[in-house]
Order: sequence, then C-alpha cells, then structure tokens
Amino acid sequence: MRVTQSMLSSNMMKNLTSSLSRLDKLNTQVATQKKITKPSDDPVVAMKGIVYRRSLQEVEQFQRNFSEAYNWVENTDSSLDKAKLAMDRIRELVVQTSNDTYDAEQREATKAEVVQLKEHLLEIANTKFGEKYLFNGTATTTKPVEGTATGATVSSNAGKAELELSKGVHIQVNITAAEAFPAGLFEDVQKIIDTLEDDTTTGADLSGLLEDLDVHMENNSTARAKIGARFNRIELMEARAAEQRVVASRILSENEDVDFEQVVTDLTVQETVHKAALSVGARIIQPSLMDYLR
Repeated sequence: MRVTQSMLSSNMMKNLTSSLSRLDKLNTQVATQKKITKPSDDPVVAMKGIVYRRSLQEVEQFQRNFSEAYNWVENTDSSLDKAKLAMDRIRELVVQTSNDTYDAEQREATKAEVVQLKEHLLEIANTKFGEKYLFNGTATTTKPVEGTATGATVSSNAGKAELELSKGVHIQVNITAAEAFPAGLFEDVQKIIDTLEDDTTTGADLSGLLEDLDVHMENNSTARAKIGARFNRIELMEARAAEQRVVASRILSENEDVDFEQVVTDLTVQETVHKAALSVGARIIQPSLMDYLR
C-alpha cells in the first residue's frame, strides 16, 4: 500500500486529536478532582454515585432529626425536673404544717404558696417547644391541661410523638400528660389547699394527704426514667449515624474522586507525549507545492 502525504497528515491529526482529548480529560480531572463530569464519561461510576449519594443524603437527614429528638427529650426532662422541685416544695410545706404548731396566719401563708405552686405545675404541664406542646401526645397544638379554680382537665391523648432516626426505626420522644401530670395530681394538690384553708382540720388531716402526693412524685420519677432511657438510645443511634456518614462519604469519594497524585503524574506524562507528537509530526510532514496540486 502506498503511503501518501495526505495519509500521514490525516493519521497525525487523528493522533493529535486523541492526544488532546486525553490531555483535556486529565486536565479536567485535576481541576475538578472528579473522575467524571457527566454520566456518559463512565455510566457505571455515575449510577453507583447516584446510589451512594442517596444513601449519604438519608444519613444526613437522620442526623438533622437527632437535633429535633434532643430538643424534645431535653425539654421534657427539664420540665419534669421542675415539676419534681415544685412537688418537693409542696411536700415540704405539708410536713411543716402538719405538726399543729402553725397558727391560722401561717397556714394561710402556706396555702398561698401551695396555690402558686399548683399554678406553676399547670404552666409546666403546658410547656411548649417552639409551637408544640410537649405533653399532649400527637395533639401538639392543643393545651394538654386546662386549669380551673379547683382542679384541672387533663388531655387523654396518649399518642406517640415519634421521629425516624434510622431507616425504618422510629423513636418516641414524648411523655404524655396522663403519665406525668394526671388529673389526680391537681386534685390532690387542691385537697391540700382546701385542708389548709379549713381551720377545723388538723395536722393529721394534712399528713394523710402525703401518701397521694408521694404516688405522684413516683410517677414523675418513672416518667423521667422513661425519657432518660430514650435519651440514651438516641445518643447511641446518633453515634452510629455519625459512623455511617463517614463510611458513606468514604465510599462516595472512592467512587467519584480521583487519585490526585496519580492524575497529576498522568497529566505530566501526557503533556510530554503530546509535545513529542507535535515535534515529530512537524518533522514528518514536509508540505510542498505538489501536496497542494494533488
């Protein structure tokens, strides 16, 4: 086969174009530090990237849910703690007054403080986190406790406020009003107020109310234990989610990111090859007048 000047020119241009293409690809990889810039560059890498990125996005969404979960359980525990302090103070006042050494004026002062503590308990029961009531189950936009002059109406909503903290795993983050602030609590506190107001009652009458108050304090402790257990589980799940994010990020990086040192080396080599091809091509192709007459 006769090799003509046009064949040499054509082959040289084809090889130079191929070299430039490789040079451009390596240069793009160095600039972006990614193996591909569009799916057609490598469909397999692109498809895997979609799957890995979705997995990473799921983990990141769950991590955002942890902030919401912590807000629920921490605010709930804080509210229950304040309720316990109020009940502790009521119990202390009842014990002090039940020794029959308090006169009518002192009993009236004690009654006034218990009235305020009852109002404080009502406020705690209606604690809001943002625009949501903590202790009304799934009815988070409605007050769980409506106070009256002598007692309180407590919501019976026992719904679970749950957050998805891992794929398919939902954790309850609330305590219901029935668990932490049952109607009997406010009724029993009102009995203490009524007993203090009645001058005919004795210390023994007051002491008889302590047992019911102790039951409510035990309920408070039980509710705090529940929310504490959930808090511990949330912490464990958060640690696991953090590990999953690291793994998902690493897998995504391994799939899409280039080996920077290797690509820089390859680019340097390709630049040398391309310069050599240009130099050789310039010597091989010697255009003459006959080339243009053919």
